[in-house]
Order: sequence, then C-alpha cells, then structure tokens
Amino acid sequence: MTAPLRINEALLIADRAFQPFQCVAWAPQDGNGELSLTIIDRTNTHIRRAQIPCSAYKDPAQLELLLEQARAELSEEGYTLQSWSMPH
Repeated sequence: MTAPLRINEALLIADRAFQPFQCVAWAPQDGNGELSLTIIDRTNTHIRRAQIPCSAYKDPAQLELLLEQARAELSEEGYTLQSWSMPH
C-alpha cells in the first residue's frame, strides 16, 4: 500500500506534470483542503484551471489519474507537454 502524499509532495508532482508550462499550485487557506492548480503558458496566459479535492491529492493513484486527464485535455487542445510519469 502506498503512503498518502503530503500537500508539498502533491504540489511538486503537479508542477512537474505540466512542463514546459508553469503550474501554479496552492492550497487555499479556507480550510476545505482542496488543491488549486493553474497552468500558465509562456505568454502568462492561463490555459487550464483545476481543483483537486484533498482525498484525491493525498492518494497517489487518484492524483496520477487526475493529472493524466488534465494532460490529455491540454494535448487535445494542441499544447505539447514534456513526457511525464508519476514518481513511485
């Protein structure tokens, strides 16, 4: 069984998943436990936003699935991402 991820680990994983674009990730201080992601292109244009519930970013398998889905959507929209795989 894989240990739950801490918020800092999830933030680093999300950042690496969207290279060469910048991934701004943060956990709002309102206490709901969501992880917010904004993907920004080279012109500082926001190209994707996502909210990841606490239960999903703590579970490496769920986080991987959500990040892969977001990557696939970006690829379908014509954005080219570097290859990536979930660290294990």
